[in-house]
Amino acid sequence: MSALLVVPVTPAASAADCPDAEVVFARGTDEPAGMGRVGDALVDALRKQAPGMNIDTYAVNYKAGKLQLHGGDGANDVISHIKQTVSSCPDTKIVLGGYSQGASVMDIVAGVPVGGIPWGSSLPPEYVKNIAAVATFGNVATRTNQALPTTSVLLGAKAIDLCNPGDPICHAGPGNEWSGHTEGYVPGYTNQAADFIATKLLAGVTQHMPGYGSLPGYAPTSPYGPDSSMSGSLPGYGPDTSLHGQQPQYPAETPGYSSQPTTPAPSSVAPAAPSPGGLV
Repeated sequence: MSALLVVPVTPAASAADCPDAEVVFARGTDEPAGMGRVGDALVDALRKQAPGMNIDTYAVNYKAGKLQLHGGDGANDVISHIKQTVSSCPDTKIVLGGYSQGASVMDIVAGVPVGGIPWGSSLPPEYVKNIAAVATFGNVATRTNQALPTTSVLLGAKAIDLCNPGDPICHAGPGNEWSGHTEGYVPGYTNQAADFIATKLLAGVTQHMPGYGSLPGYAPTSPYGPDSSMSGSLPGYGPDTSLHGQQPQYPAETPGYSSQPTTPAPSSVAPAAPSPGGLV
């Protein structure tokens, strides 16, 4: 009698095992493995902005080294994870995010050439419907008028790109300080991004999440930045106020960004971009 070959089959996750949403975030250069400082702060703020939603996280697995050689690897990891999530949890809403070099990873996923060069594969179009929102911080592509919201055909309408006016990586002009890049995004800009994402996640939530309850009149807990529900610093994330003072309005014409009151905004862009080797 011939032996039978038994191949184990991994069952698909049941709806009860799947989160309502998942934040897939790429950390910045030389940050330890995980979501990174900005990613952690974003998720903390998002869970407060969308109470009752089960929000999971996934830290992009890539080598975020100073030489900037592995952004394509990070993009491939993001795309592979999206495919796995959609296969096992098709109703989970996926949020993409990245800070600094991690923002460049998300540019690649969204089909935005970094420095005019396509560094890797973009997300297959059939998965776009599973992406609820995208948020990037300190994105070098902003310097060359290639900000993700205005450049990505795939995901631009779902994206917000945030540049601290004092950040030399994404902002060209006077007043730049290195601290504007390393310390200028938490909590003000992470709160703003969380509000943008929550609006996307909660849109039509009663149709897709039976038992969640109605959410009449959803609105941000505040205009952007620190508010009464998030007063005090997130542990380890520095002061509640921006290091760089009052920031300008976000341009209302950016695709995917609805008009909101008094928001920090991307700065103006310059024609010249630093080489990929100079990113953080």
